[in-house]
Amino acid sequence: MKIKFFTLGGTIDKVYFDAMSKYEIGSPNIREILKDARINFEYEVESLLKKDSLDMTDQDRRILLEAVKADSHDRIVITHGTDTMTETGSLLKQIKDKTIVLTGAMEPAGFKSSDATFNLGCAIAAVQTLPPGVYIAISGRIFDPEKAHKNRERKQFEERR
Repeated sequence: MKIKFFTLGGTIDKVYFDAMSKYEIGSPNIREILKDARINFEYEVESLLKKDSLDMTDQDRRILLEAVKADSHDRIVITHGTDTMTETGSLLKQIKDKTIVLTGAMEPAGFKSSDATFNLGCAIAAVQTLPPGVYIAISGRIFDPEKAHKNRERKQFEERR
């Protein structure tokens, strides 16, 4: 089994520049995370965007949709900003023959307190075990994108009520 990773940016890939006193999207952190985790599966990483999810457009989502449709892999993990992850997940639901898992982080992967590594590990486990469909792996749970929402105060995802 080979897993394809698409990176889109988001907080998981943000870095802090002292001179600028702000965060910016940096290079994808996924290769380093996978190396440090000493994983035992084949994978491929493709960076499609370097955007905060609040800046993603419908055109950006269509680019992702077409890339996932065209890709030969049937197990796909997408790193994505948490603010609009559910919208992207809902759009991807039209793909029926692949297991697609979106994940991200509430804090940049480079921060000790980040949830990035844990969330990515959950996404990798999910993409290997779940049937075809679209899922969000975050906050220690697996969600249907259409039934989840981000609770900004608690810095976690929850089921929509």
